[in-house]
Amino acid sequence: MIQLKQITKSFDSLRVLKGIDLFIEKGEIVSIVGPSGAGKTTLLQIMGTLDAPDTGLVCIDGVETGKMKERALSAFRNKHIGFVFQFHQLLPEFTALENVMIPAFIAGASGKQAESRAMELLDYMGLKQRTTHKPNELSGGEKQRVAVARALVNHPSVILADEPSGSLDTQNKEELHQLFFDLRKQFGQTFVIVTHDEGLSRITDRTIHMVDGSIVEAVPGVL
Repeated sequence: MIQLKQITKSFDSLRVLKGIDLFIEKGEIVSIVGPSGAGKTTLLQIMGTLDAPDTGLVCIDGVETGKMKERALSAFRNKHIGFVFQFHQLLPEFTALENVMIPAFIAGASGKQAESRAMELLDYMGLKQRTTHKPNELSGGEKQRVAVARALVNHPSVILADEPSGSLDTQNKEELHQLFFDLRKQFGQTFVIVTHDEGLSRITDRTIHMVDGSIVEAVPGVL
């Protein structure tokens, strides 16, 4: 479903990625771990088409993204890839419902379609009573669940998450991790997660270990 071949990336004289090969199956939950500076976030950004590799191939759902022009690539990203960040990145002036609807509007959905899908997801997340609340009225766990709903609103092929539970307390962290597996069971959703959380990396289907811009090990999870 996602295929990376010989991905390299440098910033000036610093080689950040050194020939990455990786294949992600549909419905997999994969964690990427490693020390700071290993290239994890850069790899995730390239996988998500937010950055381009210096060399190599990125293929998502059979589409080679490196051959696409910027407008087509932006539309492809909006439809096929959902993003979850450590600090949720919700827009403070909008309600939870409005934040979830935004990517649907960008994809061309009508107001009725966008609201229906957003309400469905927020209800699934247990946030039906919080739809009119703005981010500053939500807890950390609630904000991150809104961010997950936003990532899901366009039925993406994959969700890419960068330290999604890094700012949460233990209970909210465990609930968020369980949510990923519930979403895989319910929707067949694929997840690629950069994390320092050992508890999460142990239960994912595979753990990709990175050091100094290279994959040094890929091991199955314990479950």
